[in-house]
Amino acid sequence: MSATTFEGSYLGDATRLPADARLECKICWWVYDPAMGDPQWQVPPGTPFTALPAHWTCPQCEGRADQFMVVDGR
Repeated sequence: MSATTFEGSYLGDATRLPADARLECKICWWVYDPAMGDPQWQVPPGTPFTALPAHWTCPQCEGRADQFMVVDGR
């Protein structure tokens, strides 16, 4: 697992993110939902945010993974 910092989410501790956590890009508001995966990056459904490849970026604005924050609620 990488040492990714999630600004404003779980105090930067990726180990506290549940596998089904949805995260939102703080630049363009696109939401990564593990249930959907990311077709643009060929990330299959069921892939937790913490398991995304190190080079993964937001498919809408190319924001880095550390620019994502946890979405409250489901």
